[in-house]
Amino acid sequence: MNELILKYGCNPNQKPSRVFMQDGSDLPVSVLNGRPGYINLLDALNGWQLVSELAREARLPAAASFKHVSPAGAAVGLPLTDVLRKIYWVDDLKKDLSPLACAYARARGADRMSSFGDFISLSEECDGDTAALIRREVSDGVIAPGYSKEALEILKKKKKGNYVILQIDPSYRPEDLERKMVYGITFEQGRQNLVIDDAFLNNIVTKKKDLDEAAIRDIKISLITLKYTQSNSVCFVKDGQAVGIGAGQQSRVHCTRLAGSKADNWYLRQSETVLNLPFREDIGRADRDNAIDVYIGEWPEDVLADGAWQRVFTKRPEEFTKEAKRAWLDTMEGVTLGSDAFFPFPDNIDRAYKSGVKYVAQPGGSVRDDLVIGRCDEYGMVMVLTGIRLFHH
Repeated sequence: MNELILKYGCNPNQKPSRVFMQDGSDLPVSVLNGRPGYINLLDALNGWQLVSELAREARLPAAASFKHVSPAGAAVGLPLTDVLRKIYWVDDLKKDLSPLACAYARARGADRMSSFGDFISLSEECDGDTAALIRREVSDGVIAPGYSKEALEILKKKKKGNYVILQIDPSYRPEDLERKMVYGITFEQGRQNLVIDDAFLNNIVTKKKDLDEAAIRDIKISLITLKYTQSNSVCFVKDGQAVGIGAGQQSRVHCTRLAGSKADNWYLRQSETVLNLPFREDIGRADRDNAIDVYIGEWPEDVLADGAWQRVFTKRPEEFTKEAKRAWLDTMEGVTLGSDAFFPFPDNIDRAYKSGVKYVAQPGGSVRDDLVIGRCDEYGMVMVLTGIRLFHH
């Protein structure tokens, strides 16, 4: 099959819609279940490229959670701590989840608000553990190079049998030139075939130069994630997973603030204050996520006011004060920050420091590189200038 007719394009009024192979060859994607939409396929194909590269470089299974053509989360399959199991709502499942299931739990759990209704990408055959985890979440579909019999049986029951299940041919390689049309005009460019490996991490420009294996892994995760994130973008990574992604902002510092706030929320969820929130037993995971987001946000009164807290909690929690949140965030450390283009001002580094950043990777090339490097030195950070820009549109 070299053509797939779609219900509509980005919006219901955009018809007709299809995906097809211009050279007449077969599509590298087959539909095993459901009916994918235009945006589903954009997410799936971007996500597949991301996880296949992550898996290759980290030598671990990888997963991504995509929404509107940018990742909400991406991770490799490292084991979950008890705290992560709890904040990702998988503490009721068996402890020895497969590495692929751990990767998806991390990818989905980093920014659960943004991942609601995601499209999932998996680097290897979807197993029963991963399918069981996916079954519990609100999601549009999944792409993987294969599925176990058990996984297919589980996933085909989602969304009343309409869950989108795509299978990608992992041996497929696209042409070196890619094209797209905007306003009737065809754009053509060479594909972004850049392989992000250790060779890009040699130019360490700060006084501190120590990069251990975990830091190298996390820098590569940040850069590979940025490669498939709508620009401008920055990515915070901790322990093998993206914990804050700022995508599609016109200002670099706004990217950093957005990603930093997401990384902060991820870490605040691990505090005893949040872990011990007295939720009512009849409150589902999505509503708990929403309540936590408000509780740790700027207007906690929206969930703590009389008449509001009773809808979510068994008793009114104490407010998580600004001072208490800052004290907890000050214990976050060892975070990596990647940027798809240079930092024009050191204010990005100031904001990164507030979220525990120790390692920074960026292309360099700003007239103020010396100021940015100097600010990293003040904070005791390690900065790598990669020399590569990773814009994606």
